[in-house]
Amino acid sequence: MKGDFVILFVTFVLVIFLAAAELSHNMANDILNYMTIDVEDYYHVSAFEHVIGPGKWDSYNSRILENTAVILDLLDRQNVHATFFVLGWIAEKFPRLLKEIYNRGHEIGCHSYFHRLIYKLSPEEFKEDTRKAKDVLEQITGSPVMGYRAPSYSVTKNTLWALDILEELGFRYDSSIFPIIHDRYGIAGFPRFMYKFPDRSIIEYPLTTFLLFGVNLPVSGGGYFRLFPYFFTRMFLKKINRNEKQPFVFYLHPWEIDPDQPVIKGSGVMSRFRHYNNLKKTTGRFERLLKDFKFRPIIDNREERVKSQESGVRS
Repeated sequence: MKGDFVILFVTFVLVIFLAAAELSHNMANDILNYMTIDVEDYYHVSAFEHVIGPGKWDSYNSRILENTAVILDLLDRQNVHATFFVLGWIAEKFPRLLKEIYNRGHEIGCHSYFHRLIYKLSPEEFKEDTRKAKDVLEQITGSPVMGYRAPSYSVTKNTLWALDILEELGFRYDSSIFPIIHDRYGIAGFPRFMYKFPDRSIIEYPLTTFLLFGVNLPVSGGGYFRLFPYFFTRMFLKKINRNEKQPFVFYLHPWEIDPDQPVIKGSGVMSRFRHYNNLKKTTGRFERLLKDFKFRPIIDNREERVKSQESGVRS
């Protein structure tokens, strides 16, 4: 909603002036935060689904190879490994891309097959979509996929049943819940950091927020990373590390570093603003973020891979 974003922006600007004076820009920080990349192309986003359905995807020029390559190189320069939540559709269409991500030491997670919002699916449809995506990812990499992230963070209060299906399909963790009030997603009041459900084995890594005057504010990536000045993002993420002694979950999409992507016509004003705002600034901000903080994948299984490869060689 437009009002939500205006209020959010005004609140953030006020807080910047109140908190900037006490921020230590050179504070040492050894906390390993979680870097996550949602691998989807510019025409996959949920805001455009009423204009571009999966049946039309092949008619658009993909930019996923070039954009993901840029992100991979940026991560390499800072020796950062991340979790890449990949669409099954992309993995099947570009298997070499998935292998490249995996071979560079990154964790592969599942981002669904067709990028459909969970609350628009039946449990049976969700299960089939997720199973198909997981199978494709595992067949190409030869490695189990342990993590899931829903399209547009669509695990909401009304779709918590999806977590039971994820458990059934063998996922160890989910990273889909945004503990905020939003017009498209979110569970207000949900725990802000890694959470073990008392009645489920699956672990939740919610998208990170900053608690301000009792309200959770989104500060950890995506459109919020592009909307607000970088020093704002840096300040609040450092506060989470320093004051709360917690790692944050950061997220980014490959299309967010691509200011030259085609403009999708037929979407609403707010959707266009959310999608295209400050695309030219994302790469520079992302480079600074990688230098200012330490990161890791959600599950770092590189040692297990080496042992498995060595075992295979010996046998």
